[in-house]
Amino acid sequence: LVPVVKGANMKGVMAIAKEVQSLAEKARSRKLDMADMMGGTFTISNIGSIGGTFFTPIINYTEAAILGIGKIVDNPVVRDGKIVVRKIMPLSFTYDHRIIDGAQAAAFLNTVISYLEKPGLLPVEK
Repeated sequence: LVPVVKGANMKGVMAIAKEVQSLAEKARSRKLDMADMMGGTFTISNIGSIGGTFFTPIINYTEAAILGIGKIVDNPVVRDGKIVVRKIMPLSFTYDHRIIDGAQAAAFLNTVISYLEKPGLLPVEK
């Protein structure tokens, strides 16, 4: 089931979060109707919540892109020349090259990563 947040580009982060919570509850209770699942352009798929680490998501028909999120794990990384353990969350991004240029896709994913690394930068309404 892939419920759609309608008009997400016109909503703030908190409004989107509230609507996602409502749609998720409708999905769990099997109360979604077809209108709740139509008209999407972008999907976020999270297999990390069920233990999946990395995958190649397939774009849903009529949509432009899908972001895949994997399980957060502790991994060794180099920071300031030293090996340290950090939480790493794999992301995969599949997009329709007829609609989205590769450079734009890379820039988008880098922006997502910057907000995940520093959530305080994300504009959130009070």
